[in-house]
Amino acid sequence: MAEFVVAHGAWSAGWAWKKMRPLMRSLGHELITPTYTGLGERAHLARPDIDLETHVADILGVLHCEDLRGVILVGHSYGGMVATAAADRASERIAQLVYLDAFVPRSGESLAGLRGVDRSKSAADADWRIAPNPLPPDTDPADVPWIMARRMPHPRRCFEQAVVLSGAVERLQRTYVYCTRPAPGDGFRRFADRARREPGWTCLEIDSSHSPHITAPEALAALLDGIARRVTRSPRSGT
Repeated sequence: MAEFVVAHGAWSAGWAWKKMRPLMRSLGHELITPTYTGLGERAHLARPDIDLETHVADILGVLHCEDLRGVILVGHSYGGMVATAAADRASERIAQLVYLDAFVPRSGESLAGLRGVDRSKSAADADWRIAPNPLPPDTDPADVPWIMARRMPHPRRCFEQAVVLSGAVERLQRTYVYCTRPAPGDGFRRFADRARREPGWTCLEIDSSHSPHITAPEALAALLDGIARRVTRSPRSGT
């Protein structure tokens, strides 16, 4: 019924969406989960100069080489930065943009800036990669070895580089999915509030922690299926 392309989160890769593939297939959808340069099975390509633009190019390359059109592009967490830029540049290929507990940048903003990180201090750090954040506390203990064996440090420049947008992304149907079991600090509620407040958005909620593709895959599959069924309707605000 629909083709979903995932722009995954930091420290992660396509492998993290393994639980989702059979669930989406059973609902009649295709789930495409590319891995960014330098992470997951592409870890052998890691290098200090990898930045946000590198990962945007990864997603654009998949859209182009697979000749994908009318896709639902899902950005999770850091992937919201990647998905925003990719959708802005390839808006003709995107039916809807979905932010899953993700950062939603405006032109000129970086993830470090959105998080209030002092970029001058991070630039002075000799380590060009950032270690992973802790896993959500409700992660199934049986999943921890699988996850921890595959998570990798993330290239620092990805967080520091600002996104540059033309404005095309703002003309797309956009949905924000807010995870209602936030980590301390709740860094994503403000983006959900923005989606509720601004025109051109739909805002939904899911009862999960930050990575529902791992901790609540059935609920996320049902939610994405609902989005696919409404994708041709006009966007609206509200919950």
